[in-house]
Amino acid sequence: MFRQVPLALLLLVIGGLLTVVGFYAYATDNATLNLAGFFYGIPGLLGGLALKAAELKPVPLTQPTVADVLRLRKQQATPTQSTILKDVTRYRYGQKAHLDSSLTYLGLSPTDEERPVLTGINETVVEGAYALGLEFDSPMVPLATWQEKQDKMTAYFGPGIRVHLENPSENKVLLSLIAVPG
Repeated sequence: MFRQVPLALLLLVIGGLLTVVGFYAYATDNATLNLAGFFYGIPGLLGGLALKAAELKPVPLTQPTVADVLRLRKQQATPTQSTILKDVTRYRYGQKAHLDSSLTYLGLSPTDEERPVLTGINETVVEGAYALGLEFDSPMVPLATWQEKQDKMTAYFGPGIRVHLENPSENKVLLSLIAVPG
């Protein structure tokens, strides 16, 4: 639950409160609170604003994860799948997009404007194996380009992962990272 509270919001609230207390203390001639409010409140408020400007929101689940899939995740999920799931479902700061460095390495992000955008994730079972589905909005990078990179993706996200690509609708790509039990 705490993972879903953005750090920027915490700094904005705490910094804002301390700043208000500082101004109130200044108006009432309370020097100690005045200094604490100004020296901690204003930097906290500015830090919160800076983080808010660089905030990347978590990617939503597009379908609820059922109990059977959760059990299978605990048994079969690779460290890569677990890391990706944790990274994309929490607030990030200082990144332009989720998995931006991975997409660049794989040659799927020629420019920032052409980069596919991760819009959703899902967890399913594919042929008895745990699968993490990454849903991308990819209007500038066609499915054929993704398919050309499939072997490179398998090596990049592996070991123990098989990559499957689908085109659920126009300009959409579903990249499934399927655990290879063994």
